[in-house]
Amino acid sequence: MRAALKKRDTDMTEGGIARLLIAFALPLMLGNIFQQLYNMVDSIIVGNFVGKQALAAVGCTGPIVNMLIGIFGGLAGGAGVVISQYYGAKDGEKLHRAVQTTVALTLSLCAALTALGVLATPVLLRWMATPDDVMGEASEYLRIYFWGISGMLLYNIGSGILRAVGDSRRPLYFLIFSATLNTALDLLFVRVFAWGIAGAAFATVVSQALSALLVFILLIRSREDYRIEPRAIGFDGAILRRICAIGIPSSLQMGITAVSNVFVQSYINRFESSCMAGWAAYNKLDAFAMLPLMGLSMAVTTFVGQNYGARKLDRAGKGPLCGLAIGTAVMIVILTPMMLFAPTLVRLFNAEAEVIAFGTLFLRLISPFYLLCTVNQIYSGALRGVGDTKATMYIMLFSFVLFRQLYLFTAYRLGGGIVPIALGYPAGWIMCSAVILVYYYRFARKKAVLRAEREDRI
Repeated sequence: MRAALKKRDTDMTEGGIARLLIAFALPLMLGNIFQQLYNMVDSIIVGNFVGKQALAAVGCTGPIVNMLIGIFGGLAGGAGVVISQYYGAKDGEKLHRAVQTTVALTLSLCAALTALGVLATPVLLRWMATPDDVMGEASEYLRIYFWGISGMLLYNIGSGILRAVGDSRRPLYFLIFSATLNTALDLLFVRVFAWGIAGAAFATVVSQALSALLVFILLIRSREDYRIEPRAIGFDGAILRRICAIGIPSSLQMGITAVSNVFVQSYINRFESSCMAGWAAYNKLDAFAMLPLMGLSMAVTTFVGQNYGARKLDRAGKGPLCGLAIGTAVMIVILTPMMLFAPTLVRLFNAEAEVIAFGTLFLRLISPFYLLCTVNQIYSGALRGVGDTKATMYIMLFSFVLFRQLYLFTAYRLGGGIVPIALGYPAGWIMCSAVILVYYYRFARKKAVLRAEREDRI
């Protein structure tokens, strides 16, 4: 803890762009890997020690969890943009007030999302046409997860505050600890105590709560302007409005996109449980493959946000191009072993031949399209950095909700099998990447300059 309390924030308004992005993104990538280990370890352990129905149950809860996390994540992202801009502008007073407002907002949302998640569990599982042999375990896992969701939300906002000021290392330390603990508790609760799928859920909740505690201790004991002061936690009206103006569009986008993924899962659930289990295994591997893009996207958001706040607009514009080059190279490296060793990777989750066959099919069919995700992830991160979240909301809602649902509806009605249904994800990625590139280079850069001039006048 003493080492973690040392000042680690990074000013991204000076220095080599590629070096800054890589140095910032690497801890994020590692942190995201350990965060994904929560659900992946759950899936591996229940898939091997409980059964394929349990694996299918954990897998089909993923879109629901991501839906509520996405609703919160949008607001958290808005707060991160505001904090990074105040940090870049060297405005310590507003930075401090923004942090206290962000924590107050998070505490309010913890109660709301816990209640919403617990109450909505049966409805959401029915929306996804969850089979009867999976429904009981899925409901049990999801209810326990939502009762303990506050730990995950508090950790994410605490680490988001640190990332907004350029510190991506210390959140990683706490994630490594909690992910390791989660693995140990999974084995204890599921294999030793034989608590089944409930044991996996309890292990996740306990581990996430401890990671939240650690990051909050760090922020409370910090001496920087972004520290948390328990007595000062409260809402600053002007800053709250700015957070909401940036965060609500992202929140709607992420929440509705996650709802769209719930409906994608509903199409998968119309096939047999082996297909569902194979899809669950693919989704866990897919989440790992996308981690570098998530880290780079957050790095670009912070880089653009700080340079926008410092009014270094030309430098801010170079960040996405550099991020795109790095992301493309990284994804090519990741794709090769995923394609070659797909059956071995799927076998980690379940050894049944049908599950391996379905998982391998999904992995080899969809993974080549990850290169397209590099475009939409990097440029959406850049748009968030300048506060242009409405544009990303409209583009992603059109691509991932409207267009994808029309595609799935048409493919299913035309009597297509599992292959055209599985291609629903890449179809949305293609559309999103094309639209966001056109928008960014024709409109976004001009809007950012005009917005900066208007804010300076104010």
